[in-house]
Amino acid sequence: MDHVLSPPADARGKDREQTRTMVVWVPDWPVTAAATAAGHPPDTPVAVLVKGKVLASSAAARAEGVRRGLKARDAQSRCPELAVFKYDPVIDARAFDPVIGCLEALTPGIQVIRPGMCALKARGPSRYYGSEPAAAEKLLDRLETFEVPGSRVGIADGPFAAEQAARTASERSRVHVVPPGGSAEFLAPLTVDALERPELTDLLRRLGLRSLGAFARLPATEVLTRFGPDGAFAHRLARGGDDRPVVAREVPPELARKLDFEPAVDRVDQVAFAVRAVADELIDRLTELGLVCTTLRIEVGTESGRVHEREWLHPRWFSAADVVDRVRWQLQGSGTATSELTSPVVRLRLIPEQVDPVGAHVDGLWGGGPDERIHRALSRVQSMLGHGAVVTAVVGGGRGFVERQTLVPWGDRPIPARSPDEPWPGSLPAISGTPNRWPTPAPSTVYPSPLPALVLAADGRQIAVSARGLLSGDPAAFRLEPAPQVADSSKLHPITAWAGPWPVEERWWDEEATNRLARFQFVTAEGRAWLFTIRNTNWYLEASYD
Repeated sequence: MDHVLSPPADARGKDREQTRTMVVWVPDWPVTAAATAAGHPPDTPVAVLVKGKVLASSAAARAEGVRRGLKARDAQSRCPELAVFKYDPVIDARAFDPVIGCLEALTPGIQVIRPGMCALKARGPSRYYGSEPAAAEKLLDRLETFEVPGSRVGIADGPFAAEQAARTASERSRVHVVPPGGSAEFLAPLTVDALERPELTDLLRRLGLRSLGAFARLPATEVLTRFGPDGAFAHRLARGGDDRPVVAREVPPELARKLDFEPAVDRVDQVAFAVRAVADELIDRLTELGLVCTTLRIEVGTESGRVHEREWLHPRWFSAADVVDRVRWQLQGSGTATSELTSPVVRLRLIPEQVDPVGAHVDGLWGGGPDERIHRALSRVQSMLGHGAVVTAVVGGGRGFVERQTLVPWGDRPIPARSPDEPWPGSLPAISGTPNRWPTPAPSTVYPSPLPALVLAADGRQIAVSARGLLSGDPAAFRLEPAPQVADSSKLHPITAWAGPWPVEERWWDEEATNRLARFQFVTAEGRAWLFTIRNTNWYLEASYD
């Protein structure tokens, strides 16, 4: 939990009045959200990973020995049937929104600490339901009926102590109430790991301060001098002096629109006509709020029970006509405007996934806005030819230029398949004075399949490269093997300058990769540069610099 630094105590050294706080905690929420999104039953062993390590695991996985911090391979060795998912904060937060709405039906003023944990002032619910435990049980019963089992509630002075109380509650005793004024005594035996500050925790352990009580006994002035403002705030938490208020979340406006068809509709033009009024209502509501929609998700429910959904992006913002067009294109596919659907439509939802202030998308003084006509034309062609028929190239990570290319369907988020920020041993070195990741300039033409070639020395013999990277001679010319996609492929190209070899030594387990020994760059008499690679004794042309 990222605690917000609060103002220090007043000049007299006394803490401000603390808020009696109730914290609702749903254990293993990242696992619940990921498993629900993937359609796995609750008893499936599931683990959620961050950077290749287990962030959270289900009860079934923990029964097999899967613990937080394990590497993915170690976790799967302990539980072979383990379902592994990469942590997605968007899915995590989106799945928790209905849970917050469920609780707000009983009591307003809920603050979301993180997905799976929220806080609220205990005074209002306790007075309404008679006592703090009765109010907590009411909230837990509400979550049970909402199919969120296993939740815990902690009640104490301040959000920090209430969170620790919720974490110490058991499955049998789901509510842990710390008496008013008893937060310091309750927190004293807990370890300093509860502060969730790794650097401070490591330092405290090396100083022999392993519990919150031992840390709390230090003089506040000495803590401020030694550990700084953040350490002083952590010290106040350990003393039970958390005076942060509970700030209720601002309930976002309901922007999604739903349209039910009774009876079901089996024609695209009928659906498009019916959705026009809903699209006008959606855009009018966004205009009232001073917002524009740049990403729209359309969900189409059919009579067969399937839900077809897709996110549509817009270079500027959606108008009502744009919304109707996207609905028609998503339904129409390769058919005509009056074609029948494979299954009649019973429900349609329009969900603005991303909205921005209208001022963030206005044109500059001299124009410069994106060309909406191009986006509209390509989206229309895509709707006729298929989702993957129109693609755009995104540069990602990889050891070779072919690997760095990722083709993303038009309208999808341009996310490369491999991160360019990761190390890629075996890639070409950078030119002096440029970033270390990639050589510059990048080649203008990258061949999908490397072209066979011959690289010759001055005496006409083919150049060979030893395992140590030693050349049998200086490259003097090269000739491409006959290839229909290359003009004059049999022409001999004299080499005026060359650079290399750059040995490629990586992925020893990949037979194809280990065959690639080195890369070279050649410059020919016409001023054109080429990127070659040698595998075993065979030369290949990978790319060219125009």
